[in-house]
Amino acid sequence: MQDRKGAGWRSATWRRANWLHIILHGLALWPLTRILWDLAWGRLSVDPVREIITRTGRISLDLLVLSLACTPLYTLTGFASLLRARKTLGLYAFLYVALHFLTFAGWDYGFDVRLLWQAVFYQRYVIVGSIAGLILLVLAITSTRGWQRRLGKWWKRLQRLVYLASVLAVLHFVWLLKEPRRALPYVAVVGVLLVLRVPLVARAGRQRRKQ
Repeated sequence: MQDRKGAGWRSATWRRANWLHIILHGLALWPLTRILWDLAWGRLSVDPVREIITRTGRISLDLLVLSLACTPLYTLTGFASLLRARKTLGLYAFLYVALHFLTFAGWDYGFDVRLLWQAVFYQRYVIVGSIAGLILLVLAITSTRGWQRRLGKWWKRLQRLVYLASVLAVLHFVWLLKEPRRALPYVAVVGVLLVLRVPLVARAGRQRRKQ
């Protein structure tokens, strides 16, 4: 009986300490669940490939922006769990980028190298999107503690490439849309987040938190 109580107490303690991550995992996996559900029950549009590409692309961009917001929010609030949330959101952003690319390259183009070469290198929005995806791939691979030890001081510098990836991802979205004005919220939010990472602005945020 005591063992059960101890296990229950530890479980409750773990949930209290990780409530934010539990919510994040659920929210991040929900769109994928919806896509698989719609695919299984034939609820996608007449062009399912295009719809999945669009949905995974938007979700990955949303998660990437949210991951960028974690550091400024931590600077302002001091809520340490946001730093862990940043990594979680970034990895989920990469997951949806990978699904986005695999749907595009595999389902849409059948992994035909000749067709993919033409699609990638003759359309500017695909070029910048591919570069952003490669950056996120590198960041996902090197996100482990093992790579952090191997790279040392270079690890943080490498991780800063996420800002370049976010700019390229937004540019990819802008060039892809027939109505670029629809991308203005992303442009504005990413612009603000980049400004908040300027050392002078970040220091001002930390000083305000201490007051």
